[in-house]
Amino acid sequence: MTVTYTSRVATARFGGFSQLLLLWRGSIYKLLYRELLLFLAAYLGLSLAYRFLLSEEQKRLFEKLVLYCDKSANLIPVSFVLGFYVALVLERWWGQFRSVPAPDGLMVAVAGNVHGADARGRILRRTLMRYSSLAALLVLRAVSTAVYKRFPTTDHLVEAGFLTREERQRLEGLRSPYNKFWVPCAWFGALAGQARREGRVRDDCALKLLMEELNRFRAHCSLLFHYDWISVPLVYTQVVTIAVYTFFVTCLIGRQFLDPAQGYVGHELDLGVPIFTLLQFFFYVGWLKVAEQLINPFGEDDDDFETNTLIDRNFQVSMLAVDELYGEVPALERDRYWDTRSPCAPYTAAAAPLRQPAFRGSAFDVALAKEEMQFQPLDDTGETLDPPPRPSLGAFTRRFSLLRRKNSGGSEGSPPAPGDGDSAGGDTVVLLGDTLAGDSDPHDHWPPPLSGDDRV
Repeated sequence: MTVTYTSRVATARFGGFSQLLLLWRGSIYKLLYRELLLFLAAYLGLSLAYRFLLSEEQKRLFEKLVLYCDKSANLIPVSFVLGFYVALVLERWWGQFRSVPAPDGLMVAVAGNVHGADARGRILRRTLMRYSSLAALLVLRAVSTAVYKRFPTTDHLVEAGFLTREERQRLEGLRSPYNKFWVPCAWFGALAGQARREGRVRDDCALKLLMEELNRFRAHCSLLFHYDWISVPLVYTQVVTIAVYTFFVTCLIGRQFLDPAQGYVGHELDLGVPIFTLLQFFFYVGWLKVAEQLINPFGEDDDDFETNTLIDRNFQVSMLAVDELYGEVPALERDRYWDTRSPCAPYTAAAAPLRQPAFRGSAFDVALAKEEMQFQPLDDTGETLDPPPRPSLGAFTRRFSLLRRKNSGGSEGSPPAPGDGDSAGGDTVVLLGDTLAGDSDPHDHWPPPLSGDDRV
């Protein structure tokens, strides 16, 4: 059912997409032509009634209604509401496709970790993959009308070979009103544990890998089922549908061509058929029909997912992987590039013009002059390796002098009270550092020894 056109647009060329406009299956024309013809017929019916059936007084009233509807149609936010809705539906559509369960990872894990070339090993591997196919089929049967028409009852599943009669009795014997796609997954886990006890699964790490792949497969089944259960909120769909249909019902009246003799602004020309209104209808209603088709891709539309084809492919591939291909490894031999240090696959004459040089990075295209590539001495660049300068002795001496003079003045010229912890002989000292006389570097002695007058 899927319409595939990727080969038509594999290479961009002049008018590439224009070739797709002539396709009918899955096209917007097939999806929209009924609504477009109905809108055009209703518009022409009103136009003919205005021109030939109404009296002059009725025509004046109709013209006032046309002007009012034309002005009011711009108040409906069609593009805003419809754009967000279609974006949401498209994201949901892609998420549903990604949630379709595929057995590829699980079948590789089963084929590589459930050992035994005898009948017992073969039946274990085939039964494990049959359980996984049954779980996916129970989900797809619940969400896809095409799959349900193919397998309407569990008897059809038994006849198709996905279930045995005993398994059907066990499945139907479970008293649960919910979908039972999880039951084959439980059977898979129990059978994998039995294979481990029999030594068919040789260690716990292999069993852990099988269960991880099973849980990943089951998660896809569960997500797909919940996509079908939890839809886009109904109010959102209703708002968008009402907005689009109300807009074009208003346009049926508001976009009528009026008598140019009446001198209405914007009605100087009478074309009879509203070409650009029809284009607007084509785009907006076509946008809504796209959302209508994508919101449930498990139906029977031209662009819905081919679920029955997926079932056939997954079942056949999984059985081949765990049965006919089990333990079959082609004979090892040297490849044709065994003695080649830099192997390179050949090109045909048709593909040779497409060969490109290896990309090494965009910075390799930068061109530099020869003199700009010479290293420069550090002195020429203004850099130095010397440490930053240290404060001199004079700077420390001046700082101590200023602090002593400031603190010796006291408060408003009064001497400090005796016994005050912040005073010593009338001088308050804040020790920032000093150097010894004769030292060449103030940092050689830190902190410096205090004199008698500097001790607190």
